[in-house]
Amino acid sequence: MSALSLSIATWDYDRVRPLIDKRVRVEGCELNYLPMPVEEVFHRAYFHAEFDIAEIGFSPYLIARSRDLTPYVAIPVFLSRMFRHSAIYIRTDRGIAQPADLRGKRVGVPEYQMSAAMWARGIVEDDYGVRPDEMRWVQGGLERPGRRDKFPLNVAADFPLEPAPPDRSLSQMLAAGEIDALFSARAPSCFERGEPHVSRLFADLRAIEQDYFRRTGIFPIMHAVGIKRDLVERHPWLPASVYKAFAHAKRIAEQDLHEVAALKIMLPWLISEVQATQAVMGSDFWPYGVEANRKTLETMARYSYSQGLAVRQLPVEDMFAAATLDQVRV
Repeated sequence: MSALSLSIATWDYDRVRPLIDKRVRVEGCELNYLPMPVEEVFHRAYFHAEFDIAEIGFSPYLIARSRDLTPYVAIPVFLSRMFRHSAIYIRTDRGIAQPADLRGKRVGVPEYQMSAAMWARGIVEDDYGVRPDEMRWVQGGLERPGRRDKFPLNVAADFPLEPAPPDRSLSQMLAAGEIDALFSARAPSCFERGEPHVSRLFADLRAIEQDYFRRTGIFPIMHAVGIKRDLVERHPWLPASVYKAFAHAKRIAEQDLHEVAALKIMLPWLISEVQATQAVMGSDFWPYGVEANRKTLETMARYSYSQGLAVRQLPVEDMFAAATLDQVRV
């Protein structure tokens, strides 16, 4: 039997490079690997379904899955994870000293449904009691005007969300004081160049995020991997084989973090950093699979539905290809 030829697009993370350079192969498949920035992958995957396998934003996926609109079926490989306390930027001249001060403020967001913004809103509501409808949302491109949501929202008709002016980016608006705050996965250029009165809401990110993990056990998921639904239907073995390959590639990346003879990653105190992370989060601090991530996934489902994104609250078992809900143990 000839190998199944598949296109795949993700960013070039350390945890996928063994697949890119073919040290790890997907059994029964020949991959044409296309590394590219995540925004490009998402745009081409969601709007044009160009790739057989693709990195997918998990919040938009939950929205599409709740409406049976997605051409992709997810597997529990989580290529991007990040605590999103760092995603909240503020004007320091608007009286915003703590999350409660966001009430009534005008807040920019590149895509209201993006994973980073969904997590940041959920954290602000769960931990600090500020509901999304207590802020006034402005949606637009972070650096270039015109960015749009991938799927229609499910928010109430009177929900406070408006488009940014067609000639203004959110970074420009934050620098000019036209918005009071910004929820964004990427740092806006006005913050990076040190514009006056632009800062992060949370100053001591490491301590705050470690406390959040200790209290909740949640390491927020941003992106998963999706396989075209028609391929899964024609080749039921494919999701498990793709999962195995990604898990193998991650194990190689994890081994590289512990290499002491010659550092493979350009951080002088890498080993100390790995040990400090494991002391807080455990030895498998970036888990794949369903059971190790169940609480995080259930929290995402709750946020997606309560924030007016998904039209129903998805059970975890409905999120992934059936063959990947449990893994073989030898």
